[in-house]
Amino acid sequence: MNSIDLMIEEHKNIKRMLIVVRKACFRVLEGEEICYEDFTNFIAFIRNYADAHHHGKEEKMLFNRMVEELGGPAEKVVKFGMLVEHDQGRLFVKELEEAINKVKAGDKEAKIDVIANAVSYTNLLQRHIDKEDNVVYTFANRSLNKETIKRINEDCIVFENEAEKNKVQETYIKLLEELEAKYIK
Repeated sequence: MNSIDLMIEEHKNIKRMLIVVRKACFRVLEGEEICYEDFTNFIAFIRNYADAHHHGKEEKMLFNRMVEELGGPAEKVVKFGMLVEHDQGRLFVKELEEAINKVKAGDKEAKIDVIANAVSYTNLLQRHIDKEDNVVYTFANRSLNKETIKRINEDCIVFENEAEKNKVQETYIKLLEELEAKYIK
Protein backbone atom coordinates (compact mmCIF):
# COMPACT_ATOMS: atom_id res chain seq x y z
CA MET A 1 0.00 0.00 0.00
CA ASN A 2 1.32 3.41 -0.96
CA SER A 3 0.07 5.68 1.81
CA ILE A 4 0.38 8.89 -0.18
CA ASP A 5 -1.61 7.44 -3.09
CA LEU A 6 -4.27 6.37 -0.57
CA MET A 7 -4.39 9.88 0.92
CA ILE A 8 -4.84 11.34 -2.57
CA GLU A 9 -7.74 8.91 -3.15
CA GLU A 10 -9.29 9.96 0.17
CA HIS A 11 -9.00 13.57 -0.96
CA LYS A 12 -11.24 12.70 -3.91
CA ASN A 13 -13.94 11.47 -1.51
CA ILE A 14 -13.56 14.56 0.68
CA LYS A 15 -13.86 16.85 -2.36
CA ARG A 16 -17.05 15.02 -3.36
CA MET A 17 -18.51 15.80 0.07
CA LEU A 18 -17.42 19.44 -0.24
CA ILE A 19 -19.57 19.70 -3.37
CA VAL A 20 -22.54 18.19 -1.51
CA VAL A 21 -22.14 20.61 1.41
CA ARG A 22 -22.00 23.57 -0.96
CA LYS A 23 -25.15 22.37 -2.79
CA ALA A 24 -26.98 22.02 0.54
CA CYS A 25 -25.94 25.56 1.50
CA PHE A 26 -27.22 26.88 -1.82
CA ARG A 27 -30.60 25.30 -1.12
CA VAL A 28 -30.72 27.08 2.24
CA LEU A 29 -29.76 30.33 0.51
CA GLU A 30 -32.62 29.76 -1.93
CA GLY A 31 -35.07 29.54 0.98
CA GLU A 32 -35.25 25.84 1.80
CA GLU A 33 -35.24 24.86 5.45
CA ILE A 34 -32.04 23.41 6.84
CA CYS A 35 -32.17 19.62 6.84
CA TYR A 36 -30.68 19.08 10.29
CA GLU A 37 -30.11 15.38 9.69
CA ASP A 38 -28.06 16.09 6.56
CA PHE A 39 -26.00 18.82 8.20
CA THR A 40 -25.38 16.52 11.16
CA ASN A 41 -24.22 13.88 8.66
CA PHE A 42 -21.93 16.41 6.94
CA ILE A 43 -20.33 17.13 10.30
CA ALA A 44 -20.02 13.40 11.08
CA PHE A 45 -18.31 12.77 7.73
CA ILE A 46 -15.96 15.69 8.23
CA ARG A 47 -15.04 14.79 11.80
CA ASN A 48 -14.79 11.04 11.38
CA TYR A 49 -13.61 10.53 7.81
CA ALA A 50 -11.90 13.75 6.72
CA ASP A 51 -10.42 14.64 10.11
CA ALA A 52 -9.97 11.61 12.38
CA HIS A 53 -9.36 9.11 9.59
CA HIS A 54 -7.59 11.12 6.89
CA HIS A 55 -5.96 13.97 8.83
CA GLY A 56 -5.16 11.44 11.54
CA LYS A 57 -2.90 9.57 9.11
CA GLU A 58 -1.29 12.78 7.91
CA GLU A 59 -0.63 14.08 11.42
CA LYS A 60 0.43 10.79 13.07
CA MET A 61 2.34 9.18 10.21
CA LEU A 62 3.45 11.61 7.54
CA PHE A 63 3.80 15.16 8.79
CA ASN A 64 5.70 14.31 11.96
CA ARG A 65 8.23 12.24 9.98
CA MET A 66 8.64 15.02 7.44
CA VAL A 67 9.50 17.48 10.22
CA GLU A 68 11.86 15.02 11.97
CA GLU A 69 13.72 13.99 8.84
CA LEU A 70 13.62 17.07 6.64
CA GLY A 71 13.74 19.89 9.20
CA GLY A 72 13.28 23.55 8.26
CA PRO A 73 11.37 23.56 4.97
CA ALA A 74 9.11 20.69 6.07
CA GLU A 75 8.58 22.28 9.46
CA LYS A 76 7.40 25.51 7.83
CA VAL A 77 4.96 23.87 5.44
CA VAL A 78 3.65 21.42 8.05
CA LYS A 79 3.51 23.44 11.27
CA PHE A 80 2.69 26.83 9.81
CA GLY A 81 0.62 25.62 6.87
CA MET A 82 -1.04 22.24 6.95
CA LEU A 83 -1.58 21.91 10.72
CA VAL A 84 -2.87 25.48 10.99
CA GLU A 85 -5.34 24.75 8.20
CA HIS A 86 -6.45 21.52 9.89
CA ASP A 87 -7.18 23.52 13.04
CA GLN A 88 -8.92 26.26 11.07
CA GLY A 89 -11.15 23.62 9.47
CA ARG A 90 -11.98 22.19 12.90
CA LEU A 91 -12.99 25.68 14.04
CA PHE A 92 -15.30 26.15 11.04
CA VAL A 93 -16.95 22.79 11.81
CA LYS A 94 -17.34 23.64 15.51
CA GLU A 95 -18.91 27.00 14.60
CA LEU A 96 -21.11 25.30 11.99
CA GLU A 97 -22.43 22.94 14.66
CA GLU A 98 -23.05 25.86 17.04
CA ALA A 99 -24.89 27.78 14.30
CA ILE A 100 -27.10 24.77 13.54
CA ASN A 101 -27.99 24.51 17.23
CA LYS A 102 -28.88 28.22 17.28
CA VAL A 103 -31.18 27.82 14.27
CA LYS A 104 -32.82 24.80 15.93
CA ALA A 105 -33.39 26.97 19.01
CA GLY A 106 -35.21 29.56 16.92
CA ASP A 107 -32.45 31.99 15.93
CA LYS A 108 -33.25 32.41 12.22
CA GLU A 109 -30.36 34.84 11.72
CA ALA A 110 -27.92 32.04 12.58
CA LYS A 111 -28.69 30.55 9.14
CA ILE A 112 -26.12 33.06 7.89
CA ASP A 113 -23.55 31.43 10.17
CA VAL A 114 -24.51 27.96 8.98
CA ILE A 115 -23.87 28.95 5.37
CA ALA A 116 -20.79 31.04 6.19
CA ASN A 117 -19.03 28.34 8.19
CA ALA A 118 -19.97 25.49 5.86
CA VAL A 119 -18.86 27.35 2.73
CA SER A 120 -15.72 28.66 4.45
CA TYR A 121 -14.85 25.06 5.33
CA THR A 122 -15.38 23.90 1.74
CA ASN A 123 -13.25 26.73 0.35
CA LEU A 124 -10.47 26.11 2.87
CA LEU A 125 -10.41 22.36 2.19
CA GLN A 126 -10.40 22.78 -1.61
CA ARG A 127 -7.26 24.93 -1.39
CA HIS A 128 -5.75 22.74 1.34
CA ILE A 129 -6.19 19.54 -0.68
CA ASP A 130 -4.67 21.18 -3.75
CA LYS A 131 -1.56 22.15 -1.73
CA GLU A 132 -1.21 18.67 -0.25
CA ASP A 133 -1.71 16.81 -3.52
CA ASN A 134 0.55 19.07 -5.59
CA VAL A 135 3.18 20.31 -3.12
CA VAL A 136 3.33 18.55 0.26
CA TYR A 137 2.93 14.96 -0.90
CA THR A 138 5.28 15.51 -3.86
CA PHE A 139 7.86 17.02 -1.49
CA ALA A 140 7.49 14.05 0.89
CA ASN A 141 7.81 11.46 -1.89
CA ARG A 142 10.84 13.21 -3.34
CA SER A 143 12.63 14.04 -0.08
CA LEU A 144 11.93 11.35 2.54
CA ASN A 145 14.28 8.39 2.49
CA LYS A 146 12.91 5.09 1.22
CA GLU A 147 13.01 3.47 4.67
CA THR A 148 10.86 6.26 6.12
CA ILE A 149 8.33 5.92 3.32
CA LYS A 150 8.29 2.15 3.89
CA ARG A 151 7.54 2.70 7.61
CA ILE A 152 4.79 5.19 6.78
CA ASN A 153 3.25 2.66 4.38
CA GLU A 154 3.42 -0.10 7.01
CA ASP A 155 1.85 2.14 9.66
CA CYS A 156 -0.85 3.09 7.20
CA ILE A 157 -1.74 -0.57 6.60
CA VAL A 158 -2.20 -1.11 10.34
CA PHE A 159 -4.28 2.08 10.62
CA GLU A 160 -6.45 1.16 7.62
CA ASN A 161 -7.03 -2.38 8.87
CA GLU A 162 -8.20 -1.07 12.24
CA ALA A 163 -10.48 1.45 10.51
CA GLU A 164 -11.92 -1.33 8.33
CA LYS A 165 -12.73 -3.39 11.42
CA ASN A 166 -14.67 -0.37 12.70
CA LYS A 167 -16.28 0.09 9.26
CA VAL A 168 -15.06 3.69 8.98
CA GLN A 169 -14.48 3.65 5.24
CA GLU A 170 -17.64 1.64 4.49
CA THR A 171 -19.85 3.82 6.69
CA TYR A 172 -18.69 7.17 5.39
CA ILE A 173 -18.41 6.29 1.71
CA LYS A 174 -21.97 4.92 1.87
CA LEU A 175 -23.10 8.13 3.60
CA LEU A 176 -21.33 10.19 0.94
CA GLU A 177 -23.09 8.28 -1.84
CA GLU A 178 -26.50 8.73 -0.18
CA LEU A 179 -25.96 12.48 0.20
CA GLU A 180 -24.69 12.81 -3.37
CA ALA A 181 -27.86 11.09 -4.59
CA LYS A 182 -29.93 13.70 -2.75
CA TYR A 183 -27.96 16.86 -3.61
CA ILE A 184 -26.19 16.22 -6.91
CA LYS A 185 -28.48 15.86 -9.90
